Amino acid sequence: MSGNDGNSIPAHARGYEDFGGAVGRTTSVSTPWWPPEPEPPAGAPNIVVVLVDDLGYSDVGPFGAEIPTPNIDRLARSGFRLSNYHTTPVCSPARAALLTGVNPHRAGYGSVANSDPGFPGLRLELADDVLTLPEILRESGYATFAVGKWHLVRDADMSPGRSRKSWPLQRGFDSYYGSLEGLNSFFNPNQLIADNSVVDVDEYPDGYYVTDDLTDRAIDQITALRAHDSDKPFFLYFAHIAMHGPHQAKADDLARHRGRYAEGWDEVRRKRFARQIADGLFDPGTPIAERNTEPGYDAPCWDDLNDDEKRRYQRYQEVYAALVDSVDQSVGRLIGLLEDLGELEDTIIVFTSDNGGTAEGGATGTRSYFSQFVHGPVPDDWERDVPHDEELIGSADLGVHYPRGWGQASNTPFRFYKGQTFAGGVRVPFVMSWPSGLPRTEGDNGVRRQFSYVTDLAPTLLELAGVPTPATRQGVPAVERDGVSIAEVLRDPAASSPHIEQYAEFGGHRGFYRDGWKLLSLHDHRPDHVDAPRWQLYDVRTDPAETNDVAAEHPDLVAELARAWDAAAWHNTVFPLFDTADAPQRRRPAEDRRYASPVRILAGTPTLERYRSSRLIAYRDFDVIVELRGWSAEDEGVLVAHGDQQGGYLLAVEDGRLTFTFNSYGRIQRVTGALPPGTDTVTLRAAATPRVRWDFTVLASASGDETVVASLPDAVQLVGMAPWTGISVGRDARGAVDPQLRRRRGVFRAGPALVAVTYRPGPVRVPEDVRREIDDHAADHAD
Repeated sequence: MSGNDGNSIPAHARGYEDFGGAVGRTTSVSTPWWPPEPEPPAGAPNIVVVLVDDLGYSDVGPFGAEIPTPNIDRLARSGFRLSNYHTTPVCSPARAALLTGVNPHRAGYGSVANSDPGFPGLRLELADDVLTLPEILRESGYATFAVGKWHLVRDADMSPGRSRKSWPLQRGFDSYYGSLEGLNSFFNPNQLIADNSVVDVDEYPDGYYVTDDLTDRAIDQITALRAHDSDKPFFLYFAHIAMHGPHQAKADDLARHRGRYAEGWDEVRRKRFARQIADGLFDPGTPIAERNTEPGYDAPCWDDLNDDEKRRYQRYQEVYAALVDSVDQSVGRLIGLLEDLGELEDTIIVFTSDNGGTAEGGATGTRSYFSQFVHGPVPDDWERDVPHDEELIGSADLGVHYPRGWGQASNTPFRFYKGQTFAGGVRVPFVMSWPSGLPRTEGDNGVRRQFSYVTDLAPTLLELAGVPTPATRQGVPAVERDGVSIAEVLRDPAASSPHIEQYAEFGGHRGFYRDGWKLLSLHDHRPDHVDAPRWQLYDVRTDPAETNDVAAEHPDLVAELARAWDAAAWHNTVFPLFDTADAPQRRRPAEDRRYASPVRILAGTPTLERYRSSRLIAYRDFDVIVELRGWSAEDEGVLVAHGDQQGGYLLAVEDGRLTFTFNSYGRIQRVTGALPPGTDTVTLRAAATPRVRWDFTVLASASGDETVVASLPDAVQLVGMAPWTGISVGRDARGAVDPQLRRRRGVFRAGPALVAVTYRPGPVRVPEDVRREIDDHAADHAD
């Protein structure tokens, strides 16, 4: 052995595994070595993917909207619009497919990340052999940032001590800031995550708005990188919480859209479709779908509504337009930053949506968002829309959502909504701009009508950036991608689509596309019908809105495509379908029962995570036992709070009196009483009834003598997704259970005499079939 050039081992030195130099007894006879840093391809562009939640096909200017979106319009003018881009019917599957290029069920996300039923296509976490786009890009020298909605973590894994294997940092991002949930409040998020830790905040500052916060953080990530490294390309995944309900908007944004929707959804739809035709998204003479008339999906004629309905319904849509406006402003701030850095021309920017516009607001819309989710055999007096001053619509005090007539306008010109495999659920806007790498040629309007699917985005971006895909992930052979690059379609408007067939499935709804033909079925929600589809067939080359069912004219083609769907379903782990009431899709493994075990929470403990908190009270009896030490007549504050403006409860002492406040989806009740001298224990006792009600009793104990302070019988239970904010001991953190108390006293911290609060869950009293139907429906809308 001789030499000292790093290619051979010198005398008296040793080589070590994975070390490219040589080590002797001293440095004078040793050769140093440094592993090479990942190097991006020469000229690799920055990549920004802006993903919006529940934004329909026609909700931005480049796809026909009347809502001003000048910044998204600018991207479309310099880039391309995919008018035939498809996604999944709901959000977790779309996010998994977008970030991996793998079909949603194969990626583990046949549904939203709010259950764990124990089947391969519903793992609801990314498997160890599935590569993500940020993992691939980071391997090739990119910085990788994520902000916003994640929703690729099971809700049972959002609390401390649980697995983080599907959290953003574990899936390839250098930093992350946002919400792991499927939805959130815009003014008072129930929980935010920075990297791998909960942001421990009790009260958000005046003027806080989550879209602005996320945009600030995205800008900080990029500017910090550029202060340290002027050349490293970056990937920013900006997944907006907008447009998911509950809809809330800043007052100045809302003011710009006042009066815009007095003409109603039918006229808005007509005008949007006319603009789509004029812009070349569809040919003249293309039929538009009539209003949905199927029960549960139907939208009434606007002219048939009374004046009160018209007034309130247009207010809901004004809030929605303000949300779109705020997203466009966010896009504009990112564009402005890239211009300031001199990097706009060398950045790929993608703008799209995870699924179509939604019908979750029901036929009439709601000011009580979580109450609207509660369906099934509940009492007839269940209040889905608690009346409030209509001036509060869009504010932090309410959680509102528009009626589904606006959802169909969102999806112009298509049928149905988010959650269905018809075009209204899966065709969404898609804009891509890369001025230096994909310049538009003269005479090219930038519209591409070729079929493409959400799994195509990752391979397309990788090809455009010149980044190779590793064969393994952490030593395990990586799953092969299902998506294909459509880079050639972007370069050449005459190119054929390389993606010629695609299956779809969600909740029993089915779809299969092949070469311009689309086979569809609408599941009627009867479990015993789930594997007996009633097929419809459409030639979407001439009938993109799926208005003319030609199944009866082509029985052989229907049979052929049905067999193809079946084969694709087996290959992509779509089966089993849920066909019995005793095998609910939302079931959990036995280990999740630990979340319903008693817990003692010390005063000042960070706010408990939502899912853990909900398991302590859902459908059951429960006691909340407050320990006091040396409590005096001068002591006051919130003892315990659970929830926010959308629903919750709290115990507070103010001016020497104990108050129990119960917020039933926006309808607030308060009962109060005096605390006996020397009180050392306060107990809130909830007795559940089969009618989805609680009978509350508040008791105080002093030296072992217990007295009833107050009672509240027959209170509507908080179920489904409520309470949204978790349990806080010693203050009413984040969203306010009692907005009046918040305005009067802030979070109203209790003093040192408050020791701890113990939750003791009791028996479940609501029948299983009622619980199952409520939970299934709520989880379907949690995305």
